[in-house]
Amino acid sequence: MSNKTTESDSKYNHLEKMEINELLTNINREDKTVPSAIEKEILSIEKLVNVIVAKMEEGGRLFYIGAGTSGRLGVVDASECPPTFGVEHGLVIGLIAGGDSAMWKAVEFAEDDTALGWKDLQEHHVNDKDVVVGIAASGTTPYVIGALEMCNDNGIETGCIVCNNDSPVAAAAKHPIEVIVGAEFVTGSTRMKSGTAQKLVLNMISTAVMIKLGRVKGNKMVDMQLSNNKLVDRGTKMVMNQLDVNYEVANELLLKYGSVRKAVDSQKD
Repeated sequence: MSNKTTESDSKYNHLEKMEINELLTNINREDKTVPSAIEKEILSIEKLVNVIVAKMEEGGRLFYIGAGTSGRLGVVDASECPPTFGVEHGLVIGLIAGGDSAMWKAVEFAEDDTALGWKDLQEHHVNDKDVVVGIAASGTTPYVIGALEMCNDNGIETGCIVCNNDSPVAAAAKHPIEVIVGAEFVTGSTRMKSGTAQKLVLNMISTAVMIKLGRVKGNKMVDMQLSNNKLVDRGTKMVMNQLDVNYEVANELLLKYGSVRKAVDSQKD
């Protein structure tokens, strides 16, 4: 790809001469364009979500795989699913080139290994019940391309989130999502608009999937893990509203049964 949008020159120049307010205003102006770019891809996102839901209903899992910022965003989204929706660890898995240490510090050239992504997936016994979503702002990351191609060869459903048109990653994915956000405020810094776009799309995918799998009731996280006092208080109030009982009774039921759903269900005839 000789003309990658993600590498286009910034609309702004002499950033070092801008006052702080001007810097922040211009960054914000660019960030406002991201949701509009995502809106154009809603149908593509919908197709991928439908595939993921169908596979998970058959006992499959969702894998995110990426490098650098993209890989970190996938790991974050995967790690938030168990506490938010009460699903088991391992239902949504985030893999990053270079392994866990790459979450904190860049691992040199890890993303350039075309065989490493598939190797990482095999450590989790990836199979044709699963869905693998590659995340790569540039759409050219060898770690991701190699993994998706091997998944295709093994009958595994694949998707991707990229920020360039007609990229090798999108070509390797059966269900590509291409969010074209344009030039970054700092030229080539895809941790900015591209990273924001990827995060928003990941939010959409995992949230929509979990809702369709029954992990939300009404608009409440009834299966959330009670991992701190704030969440216990939130859960208690949910039980109060559902059962029309006082705080003390609701809290006792919540702590006894371990989740809002189970506490409410325990009182049904």
